[in-house]
Amino acid sequence: MQIYLPIAEISVNAFLLLGLGGLVGILSGMFGVGGGFLMTPLLFFIGIPPAVAVATEANQIVASSFSGVLAHFKRKTVDFKMGTVLLIGGLVGAYLGIQLFNLLRSMGQVDLLVKLSYVVFLGIIGSLMFVESLNAIRRQRRTGSAAKRRKHNWVHALPFKMKFRTSGLYISAIPPLMIGVSVGVLAAIMGVGGGFVMVPAMIYLLGMPTKVVVGTSLFQIIFVTAFTTMMHATTNFTVDIVLAVLLLVGGVIGAQIGTHIGVKMKAEQLRILLALLVLAVCGKLALDLLLQPGELYSIATSGGH
Repeated sequence: MQIYLPIAEISVNAFLLLGLGGLVGILSGMFGVGGGFLMTPLLFFIGIPPAVAVATEANQIVASSFSGVLAHFKRKTVDFKMGTVLLIGGLVGAYLGIQLFNLLRSMGQVDLLVKLSYVVFLGIIGSLMFVESLNAIRRQRRTGSAAKRRKHNWVHALPFKMKFRTSGLYISAIPPLMIGVSVGVLAAIMGVGGGFVMVPAMIYLLGMPTKVVVGTSLFQIIFVTAFTTMMHATTNFTVDIVLAVLLLVGGVIGAQIGTHIGVKMKAEQLRILLALLVLAVCGKLALDLLLQPGELYSIATSGGH
């Protein structure tokens, strides 16, 4: 069933969008990521303009993350205090990211910025996660138990310490704030929840237990992406409501399925699967960018007439 998307100005199969929303919802529930790192490039691939894809996908992430966090809340695996600190930083970062997005959009460079950002961040994060997860699985096979993360590093020497009882931590509030700011900027520019950055940072930098990380990440993602999509809607007018609703319905259903799948898998297996997904999307985007110059040249020459 073909439907017309007014803001994107193209016709797309409605069932395809529902399926994409469901897939991203499953990822959200399994990994504690908003899923935008996969959905936004997929929207590029089916012809949605990057500015519309970024703004609209942020809207869909709110719904899938909310659905996922409800399931984790029932299991008491959400650290609300840590989530609030991350959220404060996230709102600041999202505001800064929107200003940069608007500036580059006025210069006509936002599409290139979004795609390059994806290639760089997905390549770095995916590679680091894959190597670490592979090493963790090898250590577990040798020792018979998961390797313990270091409890003390430079993070624990910073001031402004706070107790995070659900996570069992007593650390400075500065690193979670900085992680939040980074994720907020990414949410505004790339249309992602930022979980693919936040989840590894919470595990390896802050030392949070994996079972608490997923729910806490989703909690922060809900509010940062809601703020981001509101800013895009009011300043850029690039949120396509029809597209958002279809992705949203699929995302809510998928998040519940993903949460049930995630609790049955080992943490190391989850992380290596997420790393492979990140690298696959990065490879496709990088290939598209390499093939792009010929198209840009033809557009430029025809525009001169």
